[in-house]
Amino acid sequence: MQPTDNAMAPEGWSNDSGEAAKAMLAPALEPFLLPAQTSLSLAAHQHALASVIAHIRGSLNLDTIFQTTATQVRQLLGADRVGVFRFFPDHPSEGALVAEDVAEGVRSVLAQPIQDHCFSDRFAPLYKEGRINAVSDFENQNLEPCYLDLMRSLQVRANIVAPLLVGSRLWGLLCIHQCRGPRQWQPTDIEFVRQIADHLSMALHHADLLQQARAQTEQQRALAAVIARIRNSLNLDKIFQTTATEVRQLLEADRVGVFQFSSQQDWAGHLVAEDVAPGWRSALAEPIEDNCFGERFAALYQEGRINAVSDFDTDTFEPCYRSLMAHLQVRANIVAPLINGKTLWGLLCIHQCRGPRQWQPTEIEFVRQISEHLSIALQQAGVIEQVQQQSAQLAEAAERHRAAERHRALATTIDKIRQSLDIDTIFQTATAEVLHLLETERTVIYRFNADWSGEFVAESMTPGWLALMKHYHTHADSCLQQNQGGRYRHNEPHAVADIFTAGYADCHIAVLEAFQARAFMIAPILQGNQLWGLLATYQNSGPRQWEAHELYLLSQVGTQLGVALQQAEYVRQVQHQANQLQRAAEREKAVAKTVDRIRQSLDIATIFETTTQEVRLLLGVERVAIYRFHSDWSGEFVADSIEHDWQPAQAPVLPAYPSLPGQSAQPYPRHETFVPILQGDRLWGLLMAYQSAPRHWPEDDIALLAQLGTQLGMALQQAELWEQTRAQKEELTHTLATLQRSQTRLIQSEKMAGLGQLVAGVAHEINNPINFIAGNLAPARQYADDLLQILSLYQQECTQPSRDLQRAMEAADLDFLRQDLPKTLASMSVGTERIRQIVLSLRNFSRLDQAEMKPVNLHEGLDSTLLILHHRFKDRPELLEIELVKQYGELPLVECYPAQLNQVFMNVLSNSIDALRERQQQSPLEPDYTPQICLQTKQVKTNWVRIRVTDNGLGIRPEIQHRLFDPFFTTKDPGKGTGLGLSISYQIVVEKHGGQLYYAPKAGGGTEFTIEVPVQQPSFLK
Repeated sequence: MQPTDNAMAPEGWSNDSGEAAKAMLAPALEPFLLPAQTSLSLAAHQHALASVIAHIRGSLNLDTIFQTTATQVRQLLGADRVGVFRFFPDHPSEGALVAEDVAEGVRSVLAQPIQDHCFSDRFAPLYKEGRINAVSDFENQNLEPCYLDLMRSLQVRANIVAPLLVGSRLWGLLCIHQCRGPRQWQPTDIEFVRQIADHLSMALHHADLLQQARAQTEQQRALAAVIARIRNSLNLDKIFQTTATEVRQLLEADRVGVFQFSSQQDWAGHLVAEDVAPGWRSALAEPIEDNCFGERFAALYQEGRINAVSDFDTDTFEPCYRSLMAHLQVRANIVAPLINGKTLWGLLCIHQCRGPRQWQPTEIEFVRQISEHLSIALQQAGVIEQVQQQSAQLAEAAERHRAAERHRALATTIDKIRQSLDIDTIFQTATAEVLHLLETERTVIYRFNADWSGEFVAESMTPGWLALMKHYHTHADSCLQQNQGGRYRHNEPHAVADIFTAGYADCHIAVLEAFQARAFMIAPILQGNQLWGLLATYQNSGPRQWEAHELYLLSQVGTQLGVALQQAEYVRQVQHQANQLQRAAEREKAVAKTVDRIRQSLDIATIFETTTQEVRLLLGVERVAIYRFHSDWSGEFVADSIEHDWQPAQAPVLPAYPSLPGQSAQPYPRHETFVPILQGDRLWGLLMAYQSAPRHWPEDDIALLAQLGTQLGMALQQAELWEQTRAQKEELTHTLATLQRSQTRLIQSEKMAGLGQLVAGVAHEINNPINFIAGNLAPARQYADDLLQILSLYQQECTQPSRDLQRAMEAADLDFLRQDLPKTLASMSVGTERIRQIVLSLRNFSRLDQAEMKPVNLHEGLDSTLLILHHRFKDRPELLEIELVKQYGELPLVECYPAQLNQVFMNVLSNSIDALRERQQQSPLEPDYTPQICLQTKQVKTNWVRIRVTDNGLGIRPEIQHRLFDPFFTTKDPGKGTGLGLSISYQIVVEKHGGQLYYAPKAGGGTEFTIEVPVQQPSFLK
């Protein structure tokens, strides 16, 4: 960037005549010139110059001009680098190359910041005079070390540097660098560079003029836009803020504010609108006072004069004014008056805070026009305010008249509501009157349920609209459910003029569009202090600005509906009490009759049967039963009365109690109530009433049950002597039954033992012949191979067999026999091996030799179980093959009952297979689904092992997971499960082995059962 230190040697600088360039040609440098460093002849000079100038003039894009010039000049001069250097505006001694063309092997320095601290003092004046600097060899010049280091960092050995001027301003430099070695520059070279630099300066000047013209055009367009916005609004605050924002952006100022005088005596005031650039302090609403304003500036501003200051640090101002500007961080400003009529209302202030600024006449004119239009807006606002005051007075009188009419209409509506006690009639009257009074298109009454969902209970609408009670009778608003009525619980009505501008979520707008609503008002209906529902009126055809009196009318009607609800509730309670009294009298008669029948018999079964039948008829329920407790607080049903042909309305949530002998095992209703039956001070049992559908049990029903329960207790006491007489007989009968049950258990145990022996015996008997067959298969295969080999050799030797032999070979199909015999022997080998594996699995599964607790390999038991279940893993029609993933860890021998643990494995794996098959049957076309069972074993802690069985089947519903290990509980269809598998497995693992069996749901569906048993059993379990 910087020329050589030729301030002491001016021959390095070239003037316009080029004589200085000729003087610096040193013949001694001739041997060091490279072949590419050829100078231009005069003709070549003119031709090359014309070509480059044509490209410069052929474009208005400076980047294109610079790059094209750099490329052509480097090629024409055979230089190593040609670049266009531009000075940074805020740093006259620093800049960067904005365009560059370099020869192959020369490093690019495009956009690299380059700085020379002594440039502005020593060389800038010379370049501003249009001087050109040419250096043949920097290594042979007496240069400052810092500059020589700069040239070396740029790989420059010789250069020509010409200034690029825009007017009198030094914009940049045109640099021609020779990097490979020194170069003796010719006068034609220097002249060529000078002319190129002149034309580049002209291009820069033209671009500057074009930019100014565009800026003026853009400023006029922006001025028109700002003025249009000022005229399009009557809101002064909005006008001021919009103007401040746009003027600051257009002028690229740091702060633009609208200042209003609060008093014309001391000329104090504050900014009423402001737009400030990031990094500068806001002065909005800050009190501002200038003590010398009235003497020096007030009169000038009242005349419409504009004040523009380029730099407060250099101009002479009073200390108070300079202090105020410093406080506001202002370095330069433009201030224009805002005049309302003949009064100086305020000022339009444009502040430059980051530094001084030379304001252009176009900018001052722009601010003047903006201030004039703001003044016009102030005058218009005053006129409009007067008109609005007059209109408000007229509107107030009209509103008083309308208010009287509305009060009369409201009173008429309330009177119609009070004329009836029927709540449906009241609702229909209210919706019709509101629809008429407010001239809306739909009015509805919405009632909340206990969970804050709800339903439409009344509706009136104009023709042509959708009936909500027919198409959306019930509706759940998630927002109202979450906040339990929201603002309406606090008796706050709500009005929306347009659902699309109310800020609702898309899902909320979709619901309102389904209701055909565009605008609406809603008033709460309170029954006492509780939110009962909502009174809503809708405008469907378009938006509507609701008036305050309309919302008040709707709220008043909603209040009257609440009063009507309370009155209707009082009437209902009186009627209910009367019905209760009548029902109580009837029940007292029925109870007396039932008690009399109870006392007529000492047979407890007859008493129970009579009681259950009478109670079922009295309460009108589907089932009444008597449940008796045993000494261990288990129990049984001893009497039951069920409605004829009763069918459950819905499947019971919990499994039904066992039925009495001789009755079908159908599921009984589970919505029940019960009272105790006391025999003296001892709880003997329960008297229970059931209903399949949900039912609220009133207190008189429970009281009736309690009264009859007391009578049953007394009947039990009366029958106690008779029960004692039969006690010995029952005891003997019970003993006999116990002996019979014991005998049955012994027989069952013997059967299971016999079955195990049978399995082991069958396995043993099969194993002996299979071993014999397997042992002889290998010699048989060898014999067959030898015979076939001899036969082959015989065929080779005897090429002409006899006719009889040939017929025998054809009859036996000798070629097929030779191919099929080895395959048959191989198939027999595979079959015997399969039979041996099955025998081994049967022996491992029965474990007759391991009936006692002993250390075993659990992997063998798992594999045996899997082999037995192997057929259930295979493909079936419409069912995929189950994928088995085994992840066996290193397990020690585990001390256990092997056969019992094998039973546990069988139960868990069978349940997983059932769950997988059931999922495939329910969703046969489920994409990307592969049924899978994962079997994982692992040693945990030091004395425990874990077996985990995971599947991706249907999974188990959360509400029944806690009952998985209950006896007789099953999730399978009737006839497909006993409900004992997991219960027995739980007893085996927990009680017999001191382990754990638990279930965990699997993410994404499926089940995971975990079995944990200790490696060594405690002594009390052995």
